[in-house]
Amino acid sequence: MIQEDWNPGRLLELSGSYWSACTLHAAVKLDIFSAVSDTHLTSEEIVRKTGGSRRSMETLLNALVAMKLMDKSDNRYSNTEFGERFLSKFSAEYIGHIISHHHHLVESWARLDEAVLTAKPVRSKVSHGDDQKRESFLMGMFNLAMAIAPVLVKQVDLSDRSCLLDLGGGPGTYAIHFCLHNPGLKAVVYDLPATRPFAEKTIRQFDLADRIEFKDGDFLTKGIDGEFDVAWLSHILHGEGPDDCLKILKKTVSALKPGGVILIHEFILDNSMEAPLFPALFSLNMLLGTPKGRSYSEEQLFKMLEDTGAHDAKRISFKGPNDSGVISGVV
Repeated sequence: MIQEDWNPGRLLELSGSYWSACTLHAAVKLDIFSAVSDTHLTSEEIVRKTGGSRRSMETLLNALVAMKLMDKSDNRYSNTEFGERFLSKFSAEYIGHIISHHHHLVESWARLDEAVLTAKPVRSKVSHGDDQKRESFLMGMFNLAMAIAPVLVKQVDLSDRSCLLDLGGGPGTYAIHFCLHNPGLKAVVYDLPATRPFAEKTIRQFDLADRIEFKDGDFLTKGIDGEFDVAWLSHILHGEGPDDCLKILKKTVSALKPGGVILIHEFILDNSMEAPLFPALFSLNMLLGTPKGRSYSEEQLFKMLEDTGAHDAKRISFKGPNDSGVISGVV
């Protein structure tokens, strides 16, 4: 939206846009789309499945109809094609986990002014949170990566590589898809111990337990065991300040064989730091949740790679949702 598009009406629409977001969050939290999946139900029938009262449920359902996420005919509700595809747990393309993660962030975003004034985070890291928040985050990352990875792996040539390090790989989604696309590739997913159950379950689902191993570790406080010829760092650096980013990258480079490739996947800002919109907003999200985390520009990421001794830094011609991009370097 360019400046001349602003008017009081659009400003108020923006100011109240969280109403729509919270309506979606509530519907996902109550699992309404799964309850209605492939059926046409009255509000009373939905209440029997989800709880609540007829009045409150009808109010929510009618708002979802207004948002074009549900349909209504003869006082019976059904999912739209989009709602069935992405918001019902019976769909392989379900993205409710990342929506639940967004719900858990709402409270901290309401305290953005406090974070700006104090320059301190107002929420704890997900890895230190309760099991429900951790599961929403990890499986939310799985939701997003499942949409991105099948496209991305075709644009990154790893045909001559044998062992990949998926640093901070969470459920291991990228390691899985890199291995599926490159039959000669094996991988190690390196992440915190609490991530292991999610990763091993996901790896088994793709029948890759013989090619992908999970290793416990904290890449900030410990070294990285093993030797690899390619390293994948997806959305790791934005959680840290520049000094710790450099520390992580140096440890990663030290785990690579000569000629090894390091790949950084991030929400990348323009060098002006003022665009695109999502990386700029995401930098605020890191302000809310981390002491020093932020989005970085292409120029800053290139400089970090250069400072590790890597060379031939370049931007790969890939653009993901929310302006994510991939930068590579050679050791």
